[in-house]
Amino acid sequence: MMAPLPPAGQALVFLIAVTPICAWVIFTDLKYMKIRNAAVLALLAVFALIGPVVLPVELWLWRWSNAVVVLAIGVLLHLRAGFGAGDVKFAAAAAPFLDTSLPGLQLIFLLLPMLTVAALLTHRAARALPALRGCAPDWVSWRRADFPFGIPLAATLWFSLALSALAG
Repeated sequence: MMAPLPPAGQALVFLIAVTPICAWVIFTDLKYMKIRNAAVLALLAVFALIGPVVLPVELWLWRWSNAVVVLAIGVLLHLRAGFGAGDVKFAAAAAPFLDTSLPGLQLIFLLLPMLTVAALLTHRAARALPALRGCAPDWVSWRRADFPFGIPLAATLWFSLALSALAG
């Protein structure tokens, strides 16, 4: 087993591993308004398999608690505020990848609202333009009033890891 990597290296390895999963989540949430359980399980598998190689084992174990906390909060938001179950599961699966030190949390709490607004405005603008809608006429997200929140969730995970990798 190799020695744990420095934080920027950890973020880079995770970034490479989660990029296709994030793209998959964004696509399926746009097309079907669903985040597949297979994507959530793939994200958990990446952390389970790669985490103990790049992180100190104690940190890797503690980061699983992030998933539990986010899942508990997410279930409450699902029951009380109508958050999608797929969004809740994806957020919980993404939580162990994120740095929960104060600067890490500040980054997450900055990125998530910014990316949510950007994704919402971009999605609504694209939906309003027939030429763009015509490129993907079968996307469920064009017809639904609710918003595919998997876009900003996946983007927050991706950008958080990318910025952490660059900060090294």
